[in-house]
Amino acid sequence: MKSICLLITLISFLEAKCQVITDSVLVENHYRTFHFNQPKTHTKNYNLIFVLHGSGGDGKGMIKAAQSLENQSGKQPIFLVYPDGYKKYWNECRKAATSAANKEDINEQAFFKAMLRYFTQKYGVNKDRFFAIGLSGGGHMAYKLALTMPDKCKGISAFVANLPDPPNLDCIETKKPVAVMISNGTQDPINPYLGGPMVVNGSSFGSVRSSNNSFHYFADLAGYQGKPKIENVPDKIPSNKQTITRYTYKEKNKPEVMLLEVKGGEHNFPEDIDGFTESWQFFSRQIKAN
Repeated sequence: MKSICLLITLISFLEAKCQVITDSVLVENHYRTFHFNQPKTHTKNYNLIFVLHGSGGDGKGMIKAAQSLENQSGKQPIFLVYPDGYKKYWNECRKAATSAANKEDINEQAFFKAMLRYFTQKYGVNKDRFFAIGLSGGGHMAYKLALTMPDKCKGISAFVANLPDPPNLDCIETKKPVAVMISNGTQDPINPYLGGPMVVNGSSFGSVRSSNNSFHYFADLAGYQGKPKIENVPDKIPSNKQTITRYTYKEKNKPEVMLLEVKGGEHNFPEDIDGFTESWQFFSRQIKAN
């Protein structure tokens, strides 16, 4: 009986592994790769969600992290795609970044437009919009999509990432409002919650704004005034010494803007909530509002 159970488990594991498809698109003489799970149902008009890895990572490395949201695909109209950065990094908006992607000025917007065309043509996803969830350097890439592609990028969720300070910002801003959710830890040693220099393994990525200033940048673009709504998120894991306060601007006919202040949080996803489920709930509210 034990052998049968092990065999079933092995078969299930292999089937799960075989579901992951890797493909690429040619963008300005570079083949840019991405990964996704083979859909089990039709995906017409599904919402494309890009899950963006951190600096030095890759798309496949994010699939396990996003498993809670993968489990909702089919039950919810979502299609998750895990792109690879150029040589493991993104050409995001930090002028001081020293990666090859930044130095070679890789055209990321063309990459995301090409992926949107690919999934529209092959799987019938919604051609008019996409969303992005990014961790660390992936969060910075999500900011770039919000700043430069608001016609297609209708919402982002950035984890442990603050906007670059103006002198460190090398993106051309459209200054158009986009739905933005930010989640940052107050004890993050890499992305300082209060802003300032970012130093990773001895390398400087320049200075970033505070989490509050990043939050208000997008709130101001959306035309919000006054103070945001403040809520304490239920503390589901008291032993982790983390608590979350949610700050939200939300009005009819305006994109929602949210900051999750993770008190005690470090450079990772928050522990008291599932960041991917929270992100989809945030994106789905934007869809319903339009």
